[in-house]
Amino acid sequence: MAQGSNGGQALRDIDVRVPHSARIWNYWLGGKDNFQADRDAGDEFLAVYPEQRDKARACRQFLYRAVRHLALEEGVRQFLDIGTGLPTANNTHEVAQAAAPESKIVYVDNDPLVLAHARALLTSSPEGVTNYIDADLHDPDKVLDEAAKTLDFDRPIALLLIGVLGHVQDYDEARSILSRLLARLPSGSFLVESDGTDSSEEYLAAVEQYADSGGVPYNARSYEQIAGFYEGLEVLEPGVVDITQWRPAETVFGRKLDVAEVGGIGRKR
Repeated sequence: MAQGSNGGQALRDIDVRVPHSARIWNYWLGGKDNFQADRDAGDEFLAVYPEQRDKARACRQFLYRAVRHLALEEGVRQFLDIGTGLPTANNTHEVAQAAAPESKIVYVDNDPLVLAHARALLTSSPEGVTNYIDADLHDPDKVLDEAAKTLDFDRPIALLLIGVLGHVQDYDEARSILSRLLARLPSGSFLVESDGTDSSEEYLAAVEQYADSGGVPYNARSYEQIAGFYEGLEVLEPGVVDITQWRPAETVFGRKLDVAEVGGIGRKR
């Protein structure tokens, strides 16, 4: 969100009768920034796919491990987190700046409740920068133009898309959006991405049920399709894998847990 945006107006713009994925994930993670419609949709999802709470927690753990690795091992100091959702534990700026206080982070979202919490996110270590912009993934040029006001596009940037590309219904369009985002990032930049897979019948049934709730539909994809997002990138070990298997030393989950979500990190050459 651009500085000076009116959080009160954002709250007034919310239709509390329609569930929203960011607020549902907040509910699954134990947060309080959600409404009855979000809790109802979240409970209906859990009734079909009870493992979804584990998936939500696993996604946060994957984000933590990926950002920490990039900051400590790859020297990344700039992060562009699109579709970040509502604040919770281990937000990108907290993880990055704990490892490297001079890190710059730009969050991107277009949900009114998320934007109303921007002031809480616009906190930073004294050495770094944290900013928030109101933009839509479907308009990658606006996302990048706004991000360039904070980030230096002559230096590597980590692009984070955690559980986001599944909201783009057409696979070719999702590939196109990602290509446009990556095209303007300099060599040495990174993609951190994860999305739900079609490997669980229960998960697919829950996703289909959610589509009937009025919220923005989510599209689970095959492993091959998600791996295709990394085409042309140098994929870091252990590759595009179930997120609980991506360097799991610091996760509370065991190596055998499958949360029907795969992801990884790719470096732009």
